[in-house]
Amino acid sequence: MSSFVRTCIKRMRAYVPGEQPADISVIKLNTNENPYPPSPAVLQALKRINADMLRRYPAPECKILRAVIAKVHRCLPEQVFVGNGSDEILALCSRAFVEDSGRIAFFEPSYSLYPVLARIRNVRFRAIPLGQDFSWPDSPQKMHAAGSADLFYMTNPNAPTGVLYPKQEVARLCKCFAGVVVLDEAYVDFASKNCLDLALKLKNTLVLRTLSKSYSLAGLRVGYAIGSKELIAALFKIKDSYNVDAVGQSLAAAAIKDQAYMRANVRRITATRRKLGRALAALGFVVLPSDANFVFARPTRINAENLYRRLRERNILVRYFAGKETRDFLRITVGTDEQINKLLKAVAALQRSEVRGQKSLTDTRTYRLGQAGARIK
Repeated sequence: MSSFVRTCIKRMRAYVPGEQPADISVIKLNTNENPYPPSPAVLQALKRINADMLRRYPAPECKILRAVIAKVHRCLPEQVFVGNGSDEILALCSRAFVEDSGRIAFFEPSYSLYPVLARIRNVRFRAIPLGQDFSWPDSPQKMHAAGSADLFYMTNPNAPTGVLYPKQEVARLCKCFAGVVVLDEAYVDFASKNCLDLALKLKNTLVLRTLSKSYSLAGLRVGYAIGSKELIAALFKIKDSYNVDAVGQSLAAAAIKDQAYMRANVRRITATRRKLGRALAALGFVVLPSDANFVFARPTRINAENLYRRLRERNILVRYFAGKETRDFLRITVGTDEQINKLLKAVAALQRSEVRGQKSLTDTRTYRLGQAGARIK
């Protein structure tokens, strides 16, 4: 049957999502979910769901939800598109804005779904290396490589690093880029700045947001895009007829209306993020500045992959990426204070165990060398 599958699909590697264990006792710090429940308004909206709502198709254009989003962001509903998670919108962008002979560009490292979307479309792509410490590319030559692309995906703050790019550099790219720039702001509610105004001013720029992170609704799968009417209209042309279900639309609207609850949760998470960063640094980690709900950190007293696997044995999940640029780091979601305290206690114990093991190995080698020396004499 494989002969019926497109060649590019047979050759490609699929996107690998983070592990979702069935055991609820696992401390889950691997997929950047919010550790706190969604707004109580969401649960109230869920209680209002009835059988009549479920037997009918959902609103195909999500008009009520788009009006709620537009009000929060002070734009027109015609500038808003709602998708089945922001991942659906990313895929639609690859179909709407990239010719068959075109190219997609993105930074490296970045969201690993981007090259998968290019391979699905069977178009070329260009991964642009970031600068030192995963900052904005440090040479004009690197950015010049994106010039011939039709579409530029940019996660800002970046994933997996958490780095927030300078807004003036982002704006310069958007204004100079000949194609469409998609600013994937999945984590922006945890950041000090955003680029929404660029999407509202520039004809070639879209901003994507998700309810999975700051709104605690990863299980709902709702995201949205904001941009020019022309770009939004193109997404409507190619979307599935009923791409967002009725339950998702209703609950998403309730969550977005409760901005005060979301902001309070964000403050809790950013406070824990600062504590986590300081604690990891005290344990010898190199911790990158983060504007997201996770930290990207390099252990110096134990191998990153080894630490990932040994934490997993203790039912603590963090994320490890084996790529050349990321293999020395771990991405750690900011959980509750209790979860983070357990993580830090486990890390400290594993590092002590590693040091003892290294010392034991060194002592054994010294002893063997001494014995060999005695025989030589």
